[in-house]
Amino acid sequence: MRYALYFVPSAESPLSRAAAEWLGRDAFTGGAHPRSVEREFAAEELDALTADPRRYGFHATLKAPFHLAEGMSEDDLLVAFAAFAERTAAFELPAVVVGQLGPFFALVPDRPHPPLQNFAASVVEVFEPFRAPLSEADIERRKPDSLPSRQRENLMRWGYPYVFDEFRFHMTLTGPVPKAKASDMASVLNDRFADFIGRPLRIDGLALFVEAERGAPFLVHSRLPLTAIQPNG
Repeated sequence: MRYALYFVPSAESPLSRAAAEWLGRDAFTGGAHPRSVEREFAAEELDALTADPRRYGFHATLKAPFHLAEGMSEDDLLVAFAAFAERTAAFELPAVVVGQLGPFFALVPDRPHPPLQNFAASVVEVFEPFRAPLSEADIERRKPDSLPSRQRENLMRWGYPYVFDEFRFHMTLTGPVPKAKASDMASVLNDRFADFIGRPLRIDGLALFVEAERGAPFLVHSRLPLTAIQPNG
């Protein structure tokens, strides 16, 4: 069993529903959604281009998947999870847009937002005691020799290259898209997510995802609202 701490809107939110329909799977229920046909892509092509994010479920990574450390139990993790949500306040990203990270497409903030960076860093640090060290195989999967020095250091210290200064919030919508298809994909995604683009995204909860065995689809174990009162009331 592996665990991960992700941001995802509530199961009932329009964004979660739109993303589940796009990816073809709902991580809250595990249920499949019929694939709709887009003018530039056949259904089979879209299935292939969304296969990786479909397995993980719609989300933004905060604490990457991990096995529990020796001496830690799921109950211990759930206690810490509930305590974190209770003492953390919700906040809002000013706006999100469809962005491209290398060959991948995702919903991303339209500008840097320090409260988001601070929130992500706190999740990484608070839940670090629950993370078992990476295996040699897991380290090699990340190709550490190809990473910049800071990302390599993060991988060895925190189990994931993209934390703290290297963290970039993104809610993945595709796997790698060929360059020849990138413009078409951008157009499709801007149409599909038009109701959310350029609008605020409220970061109002934290979700615990689980992977029953390596390679299995990730599922939402539980999602808790962030309930602390903001300092300014």
